[in-house]
Amino acid sequence: MNISVDKEGFLIKLQDWSPEVASSIAQKDEIQLTTDHWEVIKLVRDYYDRYNLSPAARIIVKLLKDNLGDNKGTSIHLMQLFSGRPARMVNKIAGLPKPTNCD
Repeated sequence: MNISVDKEGFLIKLQDWSPEVASSIAQKDEIQLTTDHWEVIKLVRDYYDRYNLSPAARIIVKLLKDNLGDNKGTSIHLMQLFSGRPARMVNKIAGLPKPTNCD
């Protein structure tokens, strides 16, 4: 798969994204995507479609809580799925730009 990414691994062209591309990006970061991962990716992509903005971690946690309930709507759940910098990682895998508040 020959997709153009920047030096941090974010897609250059957002329209290049597909579930296969997401799996490839995740694999490079040693993440095996599960149903729980895909739930987060879908919510983040829907948010981006609605607001044209890559959500930060607090917004992602709120999306999870509002859409998937209290058990999944926690920063702990998000960190377990996308360790390290979860907002950065989920946006990257979702094919979205790096959130503006990420370094």
